Amino acid sequence: MAQPLQAIRGMHDVLPAQTPAWQRLEAAVRQLVQAYSYAEIRLPLVESTTLFERSIGAATDIVEKEMYTFTDRNGDRLTLRPEGTASCLRAVLQHGLAHNQTQRLWYQGPMFRHERPQQGRYRQFQQIGVEAYGLPGPAIDAELILLSAHLWRRLGIRGLTLQLNTLGTPSERARYREQLVVYLTQYADQLDADSQRRLQTNPLRILDSKNPALADLIAAAPVLTDYLEEASQAHFAQLQAMLDAAGVAYVLNPRLVRGLDYYTRTVFEWTTDVLGAQGTVCAGGRYDGLARQLGGRDIPGIGFAIGVERILAVQAALVGTVQSPELHVCLLMLGAEAEIAGLALSERLRAALPQMRLQTLVGSVKSQFRQADRSGASLACILGSDELAAGTVTVKYLREERAQVTVAQDQLTDVIRDAVPDLSEKNGSGVR
Repeated sequence: MAQPLQAIRGMHDVLPAQTPAWQRLEAAVRQLVQAYSYAEIRLPLVESTTLFERSIGAATDIVEKEMYTFTDRNGDRLTLRPEGTASCLRAVLQHGLAHNQTQRLWYQGPMFRHERPQQGRYRQFQQIGVEAYGLPGPAIDAELILLSAHLWRRLGIRGLTLQLNTLGTPSERARYREQLVVYLTQYADQLDADSQRRLQTNPLRILDSKNPALADLIAAAPVLTDYLEEASQAHFAQLQAMLDAAGVAYVLNPRLVRGLDYYTRTVFEWTTDVLGAQGTVCAGGRYDGLARQLGGRDIPGIGFAIGVERILAVQAALVGTVQSPELHVCLLMLGAEAEIAGLALSERLRAALPQMRLQTLVGSVKSQFRQADRSGASLACILGSDELAAGTVTVKYLREERAQVTVAQDQLTDVIRDAVPDLSEKNGSGVR
């Protein structure tokens, strides 16, 4: 017998038992970004390969090794998006969204990179991105960092570390790059193969190496902040003053460079030590020159992305399972006549109690009770021949030591509300 087909390595299913945690996170993000006046934008999964070559950088690991790129039937080179910023800015430029105006946008969806799967790293992974355009000052840098810090509090997550750095302007970084290459070339024989390759293509990425054998060499390398001019220094100093005033703790990390070529000035990461090597759960920075690289006029930009799988793993490790306040009810319909009347009753219940999760069951009495118990429902509402004749419903409490009750159908919503008092504040009463 043939083996069942499996999901592609690194591309995982999110099963029904897991989706409530995803939904709670997505709802928390949606409420928070709306409170900060960010509007949702929805972007295509597939873009021109040139978009990522221009934005991310042809010499980066993402473009060289990790992108899912193919040629379509028209001969066009296309790529499954490996990140969201380039797509978001492409849409802003294409539709004139930043013409004589500022924009605050957010998006969510899957990204794709052919990496080695491990804890917190998948080949298809979910990201939530938040971006702002047309705002050159450090206030928007601070706003985005404060927004992310607010999200951790809302999710009940403690213990994340904010790492902060500035990469200066492209010209400042170019001068620094020259000196860094001079320094690293002296020790080229001590570099690992990956760093030797990067020395010729993207030497700043060597500073982000996780090879412990290079730690001392990297620690002694020139520091980018020594090459910043007054404007960049002032931008970074003001950002720090804003974070200090807001009470957000951070660690200055002069070796934080990020893996994408488009960053300028502010870069930051939120990290944790509970996920092993994959410790970054949220990262971003400013990319003021990216619009011109994509063929548009200069538009200041800054944003960050959250790895959904990683933040859920951190939440599970630090907070544990978060219980939803929703009420789950099963309606057991015993017999053909009960099925007809029960479906009509279930629709009236859903209309009266939209926060409730209502599951209708059919089959033998034993089977329906077994399904109700396994479902995790709090209540079983039983509609059989006796109840039909009397216009009643029997309510059995599945998770509490309470005696079952039989009530008139038009009193059923009040009984259900008693199981979750919060529902009584949000709905009217009675099923009619």
